[in-house]
Amino acid sequence: MSDDASQALFEQAQALLPGGVNSPVRAFRAVGGSPVFVARAKGARLFGANGKEYIDYVGSWGPAILGHAHPAVVRAVQQVAESGLSFGAPTELEVRFARAVTERYPSIEMLRCVSSGTEATMSALRVARGFTGRSVIVKFDGAYHGHADALLVKAGSGAATFGNPDSAGVPEGMVATTATLPYNDLEALRALFAARGKEIAAVIVEPVAGNMGLVPPADGFLALIISLCEANGALAIFDEVMTGSRLARGGAQERFVLKPHLTCLGKVIGGGMPLAVYGGRRDVMQRIAPLGPVYQAGTLSGNPLAVTAGLATLEALDRSAYEKLEVLGARLEAGLSKALTLSRVPGVVQRVGSMITLFFHEGPVRNFRDASQSDTKRFARFHAGLLERGVYWPPSQYEAAFISLAHTEADLDATAEAASGALRDAG
Repeated sequence: MSDDASQALFEQAQALLPGGVNSPVRAFRAVGGSPVFVARAKGARLFGANGKEYIDYVGSWGPAILGHAHPAVVRAVQQVAESGLSFGAPTELEVRFARAVTERYPSIEMLRCVSSGTEATMSALRVARGFTGRSVIVKFDGAYHGHADALLVKAGSGAATFGNPDSAGVPEGMVATTATLPYNDLEALRALFAARGKEIAAVIVEPVAGNMGLVPPADGFLALIISLCEANGALAIFDEVMTGSRLARGGAQERFVLKPHLTCLGKVIGGGMPLAVYGGRRDVMQRIAPLGPVYQAGTLSGNPLAVTAGLATLEALDRSAYEKLEVLGARLEAGLSKALTLSRVPGVVQRVGSMITLFFHEGPVRNFRDASQSDTKRFARFHAGLLERGVYWPPSQYEAAFISLAHTEADLDATAEAASGALRDAG
């Protein structure tokens, strides 16, 4: 399931890095075998340590929407690097980047740059609590918003569940004011606000879930979050770290014509560099230091390399790019669905734009409870079959795959053909 060069590197890495990796899912624990160590990438292709070529649907977990090593992005970063990597002082590039983001996201009147999606969500929640003077935050089962203590809460079901840490090292007190609800459960959301609405500082949501596999929002679900927050003096936070500038020029909020109070962005807006953003209403963002009492800082925040990569990426994404991504996404969805039908393996393909998941579950998958009923052992065999056929798919049933502008119709058709063989392997 992996080449000898990757295996040798993985053995060395395990002596130096926990699990041999710098982020857990990279270890392939969910699918077995050893991870592919990547030597380089170009366009829609990854090249393993031994030179084996793969059609890539991980895309650095979302940022590579233009494809890997896009010439315009690489050139821009190289030019800026000659002037210095980081200054710890303001630059014109930060202003240009902020203007580009606010032009694309009408809900964002002011923003702050940070270096990761975790920083963005953690900071947005701190601002929400500081602005409202309340403590309770609401998240949804199966949603991942980074590894901040308050957000590592076990998925509950039915009624809201409080105070259950989902990671060792997180004291119960850190999550005692975090409530979890089933994704897409409008009645549970209404019931929680009816019971505790005046205690809630914010509701944070992936407008299209990508961390339980691809799960689209039910009709009215996102609008209800915003309206209940407004009626109760809370803030609606869209975690668009994954969906931002991927599902549309202005993210999921443009696609669904909605206006959250705060937004978290990352991945695509950094063009492959460590960059994320949180922003929203001016009166809320003015609570952040040095203007207000909510403190947040970062040495490398808004560094010139990152904002340059982000600007170059955003400038390449005009509306025709999203039209193309929609066509490519529909083609891959049709190919995978046909492969499933012919294999007679129970499964469903779910897609929004250029994000897609093949669930080994008859579907539809509407929430984490549905997703967790998927046949993960069959998925592991399927993943191995794809890898052997030169397709690099996310190594977890609970991660969305990403299509880039560098993918061709021939790539998608080859992937569907590989999936047919991998489904036979999966049994």
